Amino acid sequence: MKKIGLIVFAAFLGGAVAIGAYKLLERNNDEYSLTEKQNMMFANNPVKISSAGTVDFVQAAAAVSPAVVHIKTVSGTTSASTRSGGGDMADMFEQFFRGGGGRSSVPRASSGSGVILTADGYIVTNNHVVDGADKIEVVLANKRKVSAKVIGKDKNTDLALIKVDVTGLPFVKMGNSDNVQVGEWVLAVGFPLDLQTTVTAGIVSAKARNIGILNRENNSLTEEEYMEMQRTGKVPNRAANNAIESYIQTDAAINPGNSGGALVNSNGELIGINAAIASQSGRSEGYGFAIPVNLAKKILEDFKQYGEVKRGYIGVTFQALDSDVAEKLKVKDINGLYVNSVIPDGGAAAAGIKEGDIIKKVEGVEIYDSPDLQEKIGRMRPGDKVNLAVLKADGGLKNVTVTLKPESKSMELASKGVDMNANKSTGISLNDLGASFTPASAAIKSKYSISGGVVVTKVEPGKLFDYYDFGTGLVITKINGKAVNSTADVEKALPTSKDGRITVAGVSERGVFAITIQ
Repeated sequence: MKKIGLIVFAAFLGGAVAIGAYKLLERNNDEYSLTEKQNMMFANNPVKISSAGTVDFVQAAAAVSPAVVHIKTVSGTTSASTRSGGGDMADMFEQFFRGGGGRSSVPRASSGSGVILTADGYIVTNNHVVDGADKIEVVLANKRKVSAKVIGKDKNTDLALIKVDVTGLPFVKMGNSDNVQVGEWVLAVGFPLDLQTTVTAGIVSAKARNIGILNRENNSLTEEEYMEMQRTGKVPNRAANNAIESYIQTDAAINPGNSGGALVNSNGELIGINAAIASQSGRSEGYGFAIPVNLAKKILEDFKQYGEVKRGYIGVTFQALDSDVAEKLKVKDINGLYVNSVIPDGGAAAAGIKEGDIIKKVEGVEIYDSPDLQEKIGRMRPGDKVNLAVLKADGGLKNVTVTLKPESKSMELASKGVDMNANKSTGISLNDLGASFTPASAAIKSKYSISGGVVVTKVEPGKLFDYYDFGTGLVITKINGKAVNSTADVEKALPTSKDGRITVAGVSERGVFAITIQ
C-alpha cells in the first residue's frame, strides 16, 4: 500500500514539475520579439505559404472554372485600318484586341472570355471583346448558349458589363487587388485560341504597369507615335486621366481569347480581368496584363447604376519623373508626377496646385509613375475628395485635399493633347480698341514710379475703350500680361492671351488698375 502511495506521489510530483516547466517556458516565450517568434514558428515549415494561400491550385481552379464563360460575338463590319508603320508589336496588339486579321468589310465572328459575378447573370469582360458587336452569345460551363446584352462599356479602362437572363449561375468571389504581391502565385482562366476552359499558372511579375495600349487605340496612334509623345511628355489623355492603365503583369500564359477572363489568386479570388499581352509573335511570351479588380469594381458598379462611368478628375496634365526628365525640366526630384499645366476650372486649381509642382503621394502612398495616381483616381467619382502630398515649385512639401470634378470643356481639350497653357486667340485688333497711344514720357514715369508704358491720347466713340470708359491721359503698362511701351507693343500683345480675353493693366490718378474687357 505504501508502495502504491509512493508511485502516486511521484506521478503527481512529475506532473507538477512538467506543468511548472511549461508555465515557465510559456512566460519566457513572451520575452521573445515578434520577429524571433516568426522565425521559430516557420523555421521547420517546409511549405512556403504566400498571403494568397497555398501552392495547391486544384481547389481554386475547380471553384473558378465553372464561372468563366466563353463569349462569341458577330460584328456587321470592321473598318479597314488607316494606320501604317506600326510594326510587329502594333500588329500583335491589333490581333489581340480585334481577334486577328480583321481588316475586311464583311461580317466577322470573334471570341473572348468573361467572368460571372452574380448568380443572376452579370458578367464582366473587356470592352474590346464586345465593342461594335451586333450579337453577343455566351457559352456557359454546361455548354448552354444564351444571348447577352451590354449594360455598360468603357474604352478608357477596357471594361464592359454584360447580362444574361439566367439565374442560379456559379460566380467568382472578388478579391482585393491592393493586397496582390509581386511573386505571388496566380491562375489565368479563360478560352484561349478557341479552346475549352483553360487554366494556366504563373506569378505576379509586376504591378501598376502602363503599356500605352489604350492611349494608342483611343487616339489612333502607331506605337512609334505614342512612344515619341511619351518621350516628350505629351501623351494624350494624361490630362483628364481618361485612359487608365495600371495593369497587374503576370507570366501565367495568356493568349488571344483570354481577353475578359479571370486572373485569380490561389484562394480562387478574382484579382484581375485579363486584357492584353506583349509579344512579338501574337502568342504568350510571358508578358500578360490584367486590369486590377479594385478598379473594375467601381467601373462595374457605375455600369449597373448609371449605364456609364461617372469619372472624377483632378484637373492637371503631368508627366512621370525620372533622371532624364528631371534633368530636362531642371528639377532635383526624380520621383513623382511633374505638373505640366493646371486646368483652369479643375479641382487642382481650386486646391492651389500650380504648374511646376510635383505630386509625391496620393492618400499617403508614394507615387513613382502615372498608374500609381490614375488607378486610385479611377476608383472615385465627381465630388469625392483625394489627399495629395505636393512638392511646391518653391521647394516646400504641402498636403492638399482636391475635390474631384466632372469633365469640363477645358479637360476635354486637355485630354486631346491641347496645351492648356498655350495662348488662345482674343480676336481683337488695335482698331477694335478704338484708341491711340504715345510712349509715356520721363515725367509721367517719374510721377507714377513706373518703368514704362503708353498714354492714351485718343478714344473713338463706340469702340471698346469708349465702352469701358477708358479716357485720355490713362497710362497703360501691360496688355495680356505683356509690357507695352509703344503702339507696336500694344498691337503685338492684343491677338492672344491665356484665356482668350483682353486684360489691360495700368495706372491713373486714382491708382493702379487691371481690367478684363473681353
